[in-house]
Amino acid sequence: MEKNNLKGWLYLLPAFLFLGAFMIYPLIDVFVYSFEEGYNSASQTFYDTGMYNYSYVLHDPYFLQAVKNTFILVIITVPLSTGFALLISLALSSIRPLRELFQTIYFLPYVTNTLAVGLVFMILFKKTAYSDGLVNLLIQQFGGSSVDFIDGPYWAKMFVLCFYTIWVVMPFKILILTSALASVDPVYYNAARVDGTSRFRIFRKITLPMISPMIFYLIITGFIGAFKAYSDAVALFGTNLNAARMNTIVGYIYDMLYGDSGGYPSYASAAAILLFAIVLTITCINLLISKKHVHYI
Repeated sequence: MEKNNLKGWLYLLPAFLFLGAFMIYPLIDVFVYSFEEGYNSASQTFYDTGMYNYSYVLHDPYFLQAVKNTFILVIITVPLSTGFALLISLALSSIRPLRELFQTIYFLPYVTNTLAVGLVFMILFKKTAYSDGLVNLLIQQFGGSSVDFIDGPYWAKMFVLCFYTIWVVMPFKILILTSALASVDPVYYNAARVDGTSRFRIFRKITLPMISPMIFYLIITGFIGAFKAYSDAVALFGTNLNAARMNTIVGYIYDMLYGDSGGYPSYASAAAILLFAIVLTITCINLLISKKHVHYI
């Protein structure tokens, strides 16, 4: 038995080394940098230690704007994308002809380059000297006035960003939920139909509990992915997200390291630790909620 345990630990050793070198050590390193005031990456020096970096970041209007944008993005996109994906998955599961074709069509945005999808969205929404964009043309057809979705009002830009994010993440959720629905044993449905149970009650009492682990998985990964959003905003509004007021927390961290205001690794480290704390807190809350609402067979 001890020999088998030793062999098992040896098999796990490469994974432990990989995690330690590329995840645990960098996290500890960033945590240390976040307390080193005035850290210079070239000379590897700093002039003091303390909480100043956190104080600066928490009072920086660009960071506060990034936090606001990220939370709005999370609150809107995660529930909507999961809900729409569930509805589409239910529709796909209820049809037999051309089911595989529809699944492929819905999955195409996921395998398409993010920046390419962003370019298409810019063409649809951006006003130019020659055209107001396809979306504005449709709005005008229904008697509305055109809106500058890319360079205009804040909430118009946020609408495009949320719409774009939902469009990009929904195919993966549809794939996961379609697979989860296909794995539900038909015996449960047959027994419910024999008892004359309505479709809505079947969905609420059988389908949702059976696929709740997959829904919970998508919600958790959705929260984490939305908090790490950055390329979506760049694809729509360019690299100067602070000027567009559409920066995210990850974008703020990148700007502090490499952007126009770059060269401040201590501030970037403090922002990264704050992001880590936010994501960890949200994940723990979701785990606590899941104990009551997620059913594992």
